[in-house]
Amino acid sequence: MLVDPNNPFFDRLWVRLLCVLAPLGWAAVEFSNAENFWGGCFAAAGLYLAYALFWVRGRDRS
Repeated sequence: MLVDPNNPFFDRLWVRLLCVLAPLGWAAVEFSNAENFWGGCFAAAGLYLAYALFWVRGRDRS
């Protein structure tokens, strides 16, 4: 994985949410400026982080 979801840095929920919402928010800015390539890149990064920090992390903790 590109991000270690079990790193202690990601123990706090607000850190994980910020790491996911920041690139998704920037993707919205890029899409609103008709920059579809960069919007897609940031949306993919945000979705990947959501997968890694919530889905994989939850599965590893069980």
